[in-house]
Amino acid sequence: MLDTLRRIVEEVSSAPNLDAALEMIVKRVKPAMGVEVCSVYLTDPIQKEHILMATEGLRSESVLMVRLLLDEGLVGLVASRAEPVNLSDAPSHPRYRYFPESGEEQFHGFLGVPIIHHRKVLGVVVVQQHAAEAFGEDNVTLLVTIAAQLAGAIAHADASGEIATLKLLKKTAGEDFRPLVGVPGAQGIGMGTAVVIYPMEDLDAIPDRLASDIDLELQLFQDSVEQVKNDIRRLSERLSEVLPSEDKALFDAYLMMLDGDSLIRATEDRIRDGAWGPSALRDTVREHVRVFTDMEDPYLRERADDVRDLGGRLLRYMQEDPMQVPHFSDGTVLVGEDITASMLADAPRDKLKGVISARGSRTSHAAILARALEIPAVMGVEDLPVGQMDGSPVIADGYSGRVYVSPSPTVRQEYERLARDEAQLSEELNELRELPSQTKDGTKIPLFANSGLLADITPITNSGAEGIGLYRTEYPFMIRQRFPGEDGQCATYRHILEQMAPRQVTMRTLDVGGDKALPYFPINEDNPFLGWRGIRITLDHPEIFLVQARAMLRSCAGLGNLNILLPMITNVWELDEALSLFRQAHEELLEEGEKVIMPPMGVMVEVPSAVYQAENLARRVDFLSIGTNDLTQYLLAVDRNNASVAELYDALHPAVLRAMLQVVEGAARAGKPVSICGELAGDPVATPLLIGMGLDSFSISVASLQRVKWVIRNFTLEQAQEILQHVLSMENPRAIRRYMVGILEDAGLGSLVRPGR
Repeated sequence: MLDTLRRIVEEVSSAPNLDAALEMIVKRVKPAMGVEVCSVYLTDPIQKEHILMATEGLRSESVLMVRLLLDEGLVGLVASRAEPVNLSDAPSHPRYRYFPESGEEQFHGFLGVPIIHHRKVLGVVVVQQHAAEAFGEDNVTLLVTIAAQLAGAIAHADASGEIATLKLLKKTAGEDFRPLVGVPGAQGIGMGTAVVIYPMEDLDAIPDRLASDIDLELQLFQDSVEQVKNDIRRLSERLSEVLPSEDKALFDAYLMMLDGDSLIRATEDRIRDGAWGPSALRDTVREHVRVFTDMEDPYLRERADDVRDLGGRLLRYMQEDPMQVPHFSDGTVLVGEDITASMLADAPRDKLKGVISARGSRTSHAAILARALEIPAVMGVEDLPVGQMDGSPVIADGYSGRVYVSPSPTVRQEYERLARDEAQLSEELNELRELPSQTKDGTKIPLFANSGLLADITPITNSGAEGIGLYRTEYPFMIRQRFPGEDGQCATYRHILEQMAPRQVTMRTLDVGGDKALPYFPINEDNPFLGWRGIRITLDHPEIFLVQARAMLRSCAGLGNLNILLPMITNVWELDEALSLFRQAHEELLEEGEKVIMPPMGVMVEVPSAVYQAENLARRVDFLSIGTNDLTQYLLAVDRNNASVAELYDALHPAVLRAMLQVVEGAARAGKPVSICGELAGDPVATPLLIGMGLDSFSISVASLQRVKWVIRNFTLEQAQEILQHVLSMENPRAIRRYMVGILEDAGLGSLVRPGR
C-alpha cells in the first residue's frame, strides 16, 4: 500500500494543472481502497462553499454543480471539525444533504477526511460504498495518510493553476483571483512583468515559456541529443573493462532511448507546437516517468530514474546556449522558488521593480539585500506557481505580503495609486536627511547603514547615515568563482573606507554557511543553521581568516575609521582565538613594515549562549552588536527561511525583547556600548522599544533609515521607556505588534507601516 501511496503522490505532484491533479486523485484512490466512489470537494472561502471538483463513481454532471455552504452537509461537517467522519448509513445522518444529480442515494457507507495544508482546510476527500457499514480503521488511516500527503500537491495546483478553473470558483466573471500570500520582505509596491529565475539542471524548476524561434529551439535540442549520445558512448568505452556486461547494458538502454522516437519525437513535437525547448523536455520527461512509475514490475519502475537522468543531461547542454539566458526588461519582477542574494545581485538593478520568492523570510539574505537596494519583496509565498508565471503581469505588495498574478484593471489602478502615495512619502522623508537623529528631548541615537556591495556607497553617503554599521564582507566572496586574495580584498575594503572617511565603517568578518553558500566552497549539512558556519568556519580555516584579517588591517592604514565585528560567537574561547589571530596578523604586518593599528573589535550577539555571556564577552572587546535575525531564529527554534513556520518568526516575541535587554544590561556593567544591526533595527514598529532599551546606535538599510529617524524624532526617551515597560508585561508577539502599530498611528506615523497616506 505504501508503494501505491507513493505513486499517487508522485503523479499528483507532477500534474500539469488543478483539474488533472484532482482527476488523478479520484481515479487512483477509488481502486486503491476498493470503494465504489471517491470524490474531492474544494473549499472556497470567498464564496463560503464546498464545491465538488472531481468524482469517480458519482454522475459526471454533478461536478461543479454540487455546492454546499461551509457548514452544510456531511462535507461541511468534516471541514468544520477538521477531522474524519466515518458513518455506516450516511442518508440517516441529520447533516446529510441529498443532491439528485449526483446519484449518491445508493451509497450508505461514508468516510470523509479533511485536506489540510498549514492549518487551512483546502477541501474534503470522500469515499463511499454500497454496504451500510462503517469503514475499517485501516481504510480510515489510509485515507487520512493520502489526504495529508496530497494536501501540499493540491495547494500547489490550486495556486498554480488553471485560471479557468479558479474562475469557476468566483461569483462573477472578471472578479479578481485570490492573491497569494507570503511574508513582507521589503516594503514597497513592485509592479511589472515576472521573470522566472531557476536553478540550472533542475527540470522541475523550468518555467513555461513560448519558443521565440522554433527552428532554433529544435536545432538546440537536437544538438544537445548528439552531445549526450557522445558523452554516453565515451563513458561506456571508459568503463568497458571494469563493468560487467549487465551493467554496461544501461548505457545501451540510454542510447536506445536517445535514438528512439518516443522521448525525442515527443519533445520535438512539443517544440513545434510552440513550447521552448526546456519546458518541452520537462513535459516529455514527466510523461515518460509517469508511464514507468505506473508499472507493476519493480525493475521497470526503476527505469523512471533513468529517464530523469537523461532529461538532466539534455537540459545541461541546452542551458549552455545564450538563448536560455533570462532577458531582463524594464519593469522586471524577479520570481523563483528560492531567490538568493547572488541571483538578486546578478540582475540589473535599474530594471528591477520587485522580488517574489516561494521560500525565505523577511530575514533571509535575499530580503535583506532587496531592502538595501530599495526593491519591494515578498518572501515565502506559499504554493507560488513559479512555472506558470514567466511573462505574466504581477504585483508584489511588500507591506502585506500579497502577490497578484495577472491582476484586474481595478487592482492595478489601486496599487498605482498606492505607489504614487509612497513616492510622495519618500519625498517627505528625504527632507529628514540633514536633520539630527535624536529624540524630542535631545537624546542622540546615531543611525548607520547596512551594506554589502560597492554600489551601496553612494546611496549611503546621500542618505545622511553616520557611517556603515554593518558591512557584510561575504557578498564579494559570493559573486566570485574562487576565494579573493589579500590584495583584492584590501583594495575593496580600502575603497569603502576612503569613500566613507571620516565616518566609521564596521566590517564583519566572513560569515558564510546557513543560507549563504560559496559556489567554490560547498557546505552540505542536514541542519546548516546549527552547523558549520560563521566564525566556526574561519577558525577552522585560519589560512582564510588570516588573509582577510591582514587585508582589513592594511586597508585602514592612515584612515582610522575601521571597526571589526566577529560573527556567530558562541563561546568565550572562540572570541579569544579570533582576537589572537587578529593580533598575529597585526604583528606580521608590523614586521613587514606596514603602518597598521589594531582597530576597535566587536562581537555580534546572535545566539542564546552569547546573551548569557554578554558581560564576559564585552569585557574582552570594544563593543557588542545585536544581530536580531539569527538571535530570533535560535531563541524561537524557527528556521527563518522556512515558509511553513514563517508566521512563528517574530523579533517582537517577548523572549527576544528580554534577551536584547539582558545584553544591553550586561554590556553596561562592562562599560561597553551596544548597537543593533539586525533587521528589527529597521522596523519602525520596534523603534520606540529599542530607544527604551538604551541601545546606543542602529545599523539599518538605507531604505529604512529616514523612516526610523522619523520615529526617533517623535518620541522622548521617557516615553520610549514607558512603552517598553508596558510591552514587557505582554505575552503575545502579535498583540505586541498590534499595540506598537497603534502607538505609531496615534503619533501620526501610520504611513510608515502600511501603504498609502
